[in-house]
Amino acid sequence: MRRRLPGFALAIPAWAWLVIFFVAPVAMVVWFSFGYKPGIFGTHANDILSLDRYVEALSPTFFATFQNTLWVGVVGTLLCFLIGTPVAYWMAVKVRPERRGLLLALVLVPYWTNFLVRTIGWQIILSPEGWLSVGLQTIGVIDGPLEVLYTRAAVLIGVVYNYLPLMILPMFVAFDRVGGPLREASKDLGAGSWRTFFRVTLPLARPGVIAGVLLVFIPLMGDYITATVLGGAKGNMIGQIVASQFQTAQNWALGSAMAVLLMILILLTVAAFALLLWLVTLPMRRGNRLVLGPGDPSAGPSMPQPAREEVPV
Repeated sequence: MRRRLPGFALAIPAWAWLVIFFVAPVAMVVWFSFGYKPGIFGTHANDILSLDRYVEALSPTFFATFQNTLWVGVVGTLLCFLIGTPVAYWMAVKVRPERRGLLLALVLVPYWTNFLVRTIGWQIILSPEGWLSVGLQTIGVIDGPLEVLYTRAAVLIGVVYNYLPLMILPMFVAFDRVGGPLREASKDLGAGSWRTFFRVTLPLARPGVIAGVLLVFIPLMGDYITATVLGGAKGNMIGQIVASQFQTAQNWALGSAMAVLLMILILLTVAAFALLLWLVTLPMRRGNRLVLGPGDPSAGPSMPQPAREEVPV
């Protein structure tokens, strides 16, 4: 008889990929963070282990840059959510099924282009001599050249353009899975379109919303290409400081310590937002419960009921 493989055998390729391309690099970065820079021409050494690089990384400049990065990350994620939600809902609910593939392709095709090339394209568009600046001056919207490039606003424009598909795709899948009969039932019970969306469609699409927010926020916090190309000195982000330690200063130990601190701060930020969201929505979840008492006709005449029972609505 043939020997049967264990049930986890199908997951071995995925685990191998995860270990080789994620766990091992992160472990290497953590290991380098305990070392030091051995002279001018060396990059790292770990013969003497210490936490000095973390003490060196915890500087006022690091935290000031992280605050700017956090502001760009939160505002950029919020803009992607506000723009991507109606687009994903329209594609999943309002568009005919035979046309959705074309619209998904239109969302994905720009994302297949090289990230750096797309960002440089926005550098050309937002430049004072670009066609957007010339066009706005021609029609009289602005009096002088467009002064947007190398500002925080330019960084926001770039990150929204680069990361918007990562918000639209999971939300489209989530809205598509919310069945039309549920929305029709909500409208039959007297709810309007807006109330149906906020009380039925959006809560049921919560997994897609959470996935989209995480897919945008986490890589956005570590982005340094957009800030370098479009932000300049005014749009400095923490990813630029980490990259400069590896590429320019050749101090891999300090850069690794900064990278580890960045990962920890991102995890703490996500956990804080999750806790805040849970506390904010707690009264709403409690308000959506119907309390049935003993003898309540809606509880059934023949089935015994406990003294009080909370039933989600």
